[in-house]
Amino acid sequence: MELEKFKSVVLPLREKLQGFARSMLTNDVDAEDAVQETFLRLWNVRAQLDNHPNTGGFAMQTLKNICIDKLRAEKYNLSLDNVILAESTITPYTYTEQQDNVTVIRKIIDSLPETQRRIMLMRDVEGYELTEIADIMCTEQSTVRVNLSRARKAVRDKFININKTMR
Repeated sequence: MELEKFKSVVLPLREKLQGFARSMLTNDVDAEDAVQETFLRLWNVRAQLDNHPNTGGFAMQTLKNICIDKLRAEKYNLSLDNVILAESTITPYTYTEQQDNVTVIRKIIDSLPETQRRIMLMRDVEGYELTEIADIMCTEQSTVRVNLSRARKAVRDKFININKTMR
């Protein structure tokens, strides 16, 4: 699909998509982000849109999946700043040590290669399944597994090394 045809077929769907996204997300900013993400995904598969019998339906289904992903991410979005153990005997020293560990782990995760960092955050923080991550990143599930394993190992090894040097 060429740019002009994309503009004439897909872009007029904006209002309909915007309304649907607002009804699912109840937040105008998130709804706009979801619509933009939909347009981006449609643009990335524009070569296949010519063969699709219902471009509007395909756009709506894509938007629905994006909205579900956003809702799922909100549900499982855990802030590492607010991690508290379900332990009843937590002391101020233990709490401070845990917060320091969280800071160190966050820095280690931020230092990972971009692909490993994104995969680790999507899987371990946001709760995405491996198949969902593979679809989002346009790669094979086995590649996601390998990158996730390498990321976890790197975080573990760096954290252990940091703790050894601090003691």
